[in-house]
Amino acid sequence: MERDELIETLRTQPFLEGLKTQHLEELASMAIETRFEKDRMIFREGDESTFFYLILSGKVALEIASPTQTVRVQTLSGGDELGWSSVLAHGGKNFQARVLETTQALAFDSVHLRDEFGKNCELAYEFMVRLLKVVEGRLQATRLQLLDLYAPRTTRTVLK
Repeated sequence: MERDELIETLRTQPFLEGLKTQHLEELASMAIETRFEKDRMIFREGDESTFFYLILSGKVALEIASPTQTVRVQTLSGGDELGWSSVLAHGGKNFQARVLETTQALAFDSVHLRDEFGKNCELAYEFMVRLLKVVEGRLQATRLQLLDLYAPRTTRTVLK
């Protein structure tokens, strides 16, 4: 993607809505175009990963895996974010991410992001506020899945 096209693509991402052009330009300089094929595991729970992604197209399942079952917490698609925990210093993943259909994304190395945040507090603040909204959404999605899994089944009465 050419620089101007990349900046426009970033501008259309819901996560970056309202961000100043200067900040979009800074992010564009760090963006790496990425493609994931169907059934690829992008990361597993606990993995160390240094990439934060903005999904442009495709579908990715966020899942919690246990020895007995895998629970899909959320399905992400174009306009969604992936890998929020990479932006934190520890980077350990809270979910696993599995590609459901070929996915195009922009990847950002979190080490470079944190370096830029150290130089640009305004960008850091704007990014982190948005990141907290993502975390809130993931917590809510996880909560709803747990309620669905563990809620008591309703007893139905058959009328004769």
